[in-house]
Amino acid sequence: MVTSRPAPPPSTADPAADEDEPATSVAPSSSRPWTERELADDENAPASAAALGSWRRAVTVGVAAYTVSRMCVLAGAGVRASSLAVEANVEGRPQPGTPARLAFDTFTLWDARWYLEIVRGGYPRSIPAGITFNQLEARAAFFPLYPLLIRAMDRILPGGDVLAAVAINVVLGLIATLLVGLLARQLFDDSVAERAMVLFAVFPGSYVLSFAYSEALLIVLAALCLWMLLEERWLLAGVTAALATATRPNGVALIAACAVAAFLAIRARRDWRSLIAPALAPVGFVVFHVWLAVHTGERMPWFRVQREAWREGTSFGATAVKNTLEFVTQPLSSPTNALTFASLVALVGGLWALRRFRLPWPMMVYIAVVIGLMLLPATVTARPRFLFTAFPLIISSAAWWPRRDRAGWDLLLVACGAGLTGLTALYAQFGAVP
Repeated sequence: MVTSRPAPPPSTADPAADEDEPATSVAPSSSRPWTERELADDENAPASAAALGSWRRAVTVGVAAYTVSRMCVLAGAGVRASSLAVEANVEGRPQPGTPARLAFDTFTLWDARWYLEIVRGGYPRSIPAGITFNQLEARAAFFPLYPLLIRAMDRILPGGDVLAAVAINVVLGLIATLLVGLLARQLFDDSVAERAMVLFAVFPGSYVLSFAYSEALLIVLAALCLWMLLEERWLLAGVTAALATATRPNGVALIAACAVAAFLAIRARRDWRSLIAPALAPVGFVVFHVWLAVHTGERMPWFRVQREAWREGTSFGATAVKNTLEFVTQPLSSPTNALTFASLVALVGGLWALRRFRLPWPMMVYIAVVIGLMLLPATVTARPRFLFTAFPLIISSAAWWPRRDRAGWDLLLVACGAGLTGLTALYAQFGAVP
């Protein structure tokens, strides 16, 4: 192991339930002598079966929570469909589409449009000076792995690239939910894994798992990479990190995670093979930028598009603080400021839980870099979907939550479900930058 795992929370099994459990003991048959190993295996069998049953229950609850969370997203998308239908009726225009079509179109707004432009037309051969986000060449600001996956699945699935993009994310979202549960189980126990999967599924930022955005793919790759680092499978960790750094800019957080894991392995056991992971991790990021420079005939075109088209700069958290103060003084003036405030509140809560239930160092470094990149920009700063990519915070939160506080847990889930529905509707109807 690259780090020592945190001690699991003390058992909170219900004593009364334990008393109701029938005592099971198996005596060896008098007609057949048992070996010591057979006796040990037989004694461990009930415990193993109970553990497997506990994990199966956790998975069932996690999958059910993910299914319900997608219904919340559909309900939020339905707000936009209803609004467009009502506007058409009031103005005497034909309906712009069926309710299902209008709701489905919500999943291809904003960034999704740019990914689909890459799927259909590739990256631009040249980028005009003074480019704006109204020009199609601005698609050069988006990383390539998710569009490549859409293009590949579009050749297999019927229904077009839009359907392929949304279908991919729905499946990736389920895989991400299960991977979060597996990480939580490895670090703590089945109970924490169950709560982590539920909280991950209903966290308001999880709306992005249904949109044609790249966060779902990043989270799957990041979870796999962190898992491989815990298992010290350096080659697999490096490969998944390299794919992640070709998916989104904040995938570079895995470079830091791999570097820390390698440092700990070398310091503890002189495991020089661990350097494979940090050596491979930046490959996706570097290859994309080099290829884009050659493709467009321009040095560092991605950074220029970010600067000119998206007006991206650095504020080192000042924008997040300003937006939060504006929300406190004028809470109804801007939905964008409300999202910043809510994201920072959730961030503080997650960091509090992380302080109480620390994770292995590679995970904590990954969280730190993701949060730093979230707060760094001068324009789009703290948002639920950016915080969502720091998903190990959800594992700490699930471990910290008192197991007997069922009322508080139920209220938290209701609040998250309402936030998930409301955020989807706010994004779809009012164009609040999510």
